[in-house]
Amino acid sequence: MSWFKRKDKGIQTPTEAKKEAPDGLWFKTPSGKIVHTRELKNNAYVSPEDGYHARIGSREYFEILFDNNKFTELDPEMESADPLKFTDSKPYPDRIKATQSKTDLKDAVRTAYGKLNGIDITIACMDFNFIGGSMGSVVGEKIARAIDHSLKEKIAFLMISKSGGARMMEAGLSLMQMAKTSAKLALLSEEKIPYISLLTDPTTGGVTASYAMLGDFNIAEPGALIGFAGPRVIRETIGKDLPKGFQSAEFVLEHGFLDFIVDRRNLKSKLAILLKMLQ
Repeated sequence: MSWFKRKDKGIQTPTEAKKEAPDGLWFKTPSGKIVHTRELKNNAYVSPEDGYHARIGSREYFEILFDNNKFTELDPEMESADPLKFTDSKPYPDRIKATQSKTDLKDAVRTAYGKLNGIDITIACMDFNFIGGSMGSVVGEKIARAIDHSLKEKIAFLMISKSGGARMMEAGLSLMQMAKTSAKLALLSEEKIPYISLLTDPTTGGVTASYAMLGDFNIAEPGALIGFAGPRVIRETIGKDLPKGFQSAEFVLEHGFLDFIVDRRNLKSKLAILLKMLQ
């Protein structure tokens, strides 16, 4: 005989009294591991179960790297114009406004200066949520001005790349940013001011072909996709299957295009050691 007997059949809780877990409370990694978002944040947005590095943006990177999350942002109000009067499914200015409203960002990069473990530094960080982290005129100009700040103050420059490449809505003007930022980085080199490039998931297209690969040290996060064209395009072009892990940070490191891979949980301490070595 059962020790428990239900008197009333069915669930009697009224709909308005039911409690559900709020959206965004849990994070699921590609391997299926589930972690509470609070634990994920406390672990530098890295899954403690399998080491998966969740995609994050400038807000999170600034919080991780700047001491006490204190920094001064450069050119915070700069935003794109529409010199080509570009329209696809909607006019370019409308797309910009919609993305700004959705992401609370002005464009695909934020730049700021502050201290990292007591060391003065300028950081430029891209946001993939803003039109795929695409490189337009504002991205190039803000990076150029951030480099100017490092030149003026004689402090190290850190570039955190996360991008799908050039911004098609700005066509040739977007491609010009490759030369513009590369020329500015050459000035850093002439002044012997350290430039560290951090490649995160994904770093592709014109960004890879310019400032992302021009660091005194090129470093990356584990598992980051790094390349110029996508794997499908390359596979169709050469007509061959690609090696396992092709364009992963580990593959790129093995073939000599990176100096080292760093776990995000150790990023701040590793950067501090590197900067002290370069001083």
